[in-house]
Amino acid sequence: MRTYFIAGNWKMHKTRSEAAELAKALVSQLKDGKHKYLVAPSFTALETVGNIVAGTNIMLGAQNMAAEEQGAHTGEVSVLQLKDLGVQAVILGHSERRHIYKEDDELINKKVRLALKHGLEVILCVGELLEEREAGKAEAVCETQTVKGLEGVSAEDLKRVTIAYEPVWAIGTGKTATPEDADAIHAYIRKVIGKLYGEAAAKAMCIQYGGSVKPENAAQLMAKANIDGALVGGAALKAETFVPIAKFA
Repeated sequence: MRTYFIAGNWKMHKTRSEAAELAKALVSQLKDGKHKYLVAPSFTALETVGNIVAGTNIMLGAQNMAAEEQGAHTGEVSVLQLKDLGVQAVILGHSERRHIYKEDDELINKKVRLALKHGLEVILCVGELLEEREAGKAEAVCETQTVKGLEGVSAEDLKRVTIAYEPVWAIGTGKTATPEDADAIHAYIRKVIGKLYGEAAAKAMCIQYGGSVKPENAAQLMAKANIDGALVGGAALKAETFVPIAKFA
């Protein structure tokens, strides 16, 4: 039985004091939550939030990391530095990293393998642009990103990977894939995992949906057979919108 996994990606929002306030509210309101939870604040707030969520049922996540362990990489943050702050998981291949910062599958795969090597969990994001969906290429794009993102990842390490399907056209736009559309792509991704790693691994794989998840649509999305959680953006920035998603019934 797969566990629902609800993660909040705070993106480039929140000062340390604002992040602390939100983290405290979530710790208090999610302490009796039944699912797996994660928050991913900006690098500057990781230590602050980490101190608040330590020992609770909320994991500390980072939004990205460098593809190298250390060295002359101005402006980058390494896996060693993240682990030093108590980070347990990292979001990699987010559509904003792919499309705004031009990260390609090869770079993302390098990061995935490095994170896993150091014992972190990984949320690997995949998803198509609107023009790709309209051209009938949604499945092909998600398959390529999944296959290339997981290249060289062992079946054992795969147990620490979550895939987040985020249709790029539905992120921050208020548009959401219908639960049926989302479930169809999730089912397809599960089939891809089955081809790569076998039936049991495909069944065990947690696949989150990300793309304008709100309290109003969370339960409908989660009711689908292949949707195992959510990677939440805008609605993760306030306890009053994140908690109802995290505690969906």
